[in-house]
Parts: sequence; C-alpha cells; structure tokens
Amino acid sequence: MWWTRLVFLTCLTVLFVFTLLHEVNSESEGKVGKNAASPQGGLKRIFMHESDASSFFKRRGKRAVKSQDEINAEQRQRLAADERKREYHEEQRNEFESYAEEEHDEQDERTREKTEQWREFHYDGLDPSYEYNRHTI
Repeated sequence: MWWTRLVFLTCLTVLFVFTLLHEVNSESEGKVGKNAASPQGGLKRIFMHESDASSFFKRRGKRAVKSQDEINAEQRQRLAADERKREYHEEQRNEFESYAEEEHDEQDERTREKTEQWREFHYDGLDPSYEYNRHTI
C-alpha cells in the first residue's frame, strides 16, 4: 500500500514541475512579444518587410556578380581562417618537437646509465680494461 502513496506523490510532483515550467515559458514569451512590438525591439532589427526581402532576392540572383566589398570580405575571412590553421599546426608541431626532444633526452640518459652500470659490473681492476686493449696475435 505504501507504493501507491509513493506513485501518487511522484505524479503530483511531476505535475507541479510541469505547471511551473509552463508559467515561466509563458512569461518569457510575453516579454519577447512586448519587445518585438516596440520600435527598438530585437526582431525589428533582424527581420525586414516582405517587399524589401523579395526585392533583395530579385536584385541579387545566384549567378550575380559579387561586389568588390563582398569579395574583399570573403578573402579576409579566408586569410584569417588560413592564419588560424597555420598557427594551430605550428603549435602542434612545436609541442610534438618538444615532446620528441624530451623523449630522446630521456632515452639518452637511460642508455648512459645502463652503459655505466655495465662498465661497473664488468670492471676487472685494470685501467683501461684489459678486454678492450687486448692485441690479438
């Protein structure tokens, strides 16, 4: 019997949350509507009248020649994108080079330590070691 109470309380809570969210959304929509009705509203600045829009598309078809300003703006955008790519790749290359250099230095250090340990282990008391100065007859 306790589970029915639990289900009932859960449904009641969900209903309350949905009601609260609906009220918040309706208030925010009312504010947007008031803002759009005012001459300084955001929608007035974004959208244009239908007659202006149709004349805009009639003036400039798909195959129409672009103005020099548009060509210059597109070229600036391409150059900026190329510069960002170049900087990114240069940064990646520098990071890889520094990583490779560190790895190489660590490998050299490990090799040097192993060589030193090998010489200490095989040292026979003769200096320089007999094994390397032996003359074969």
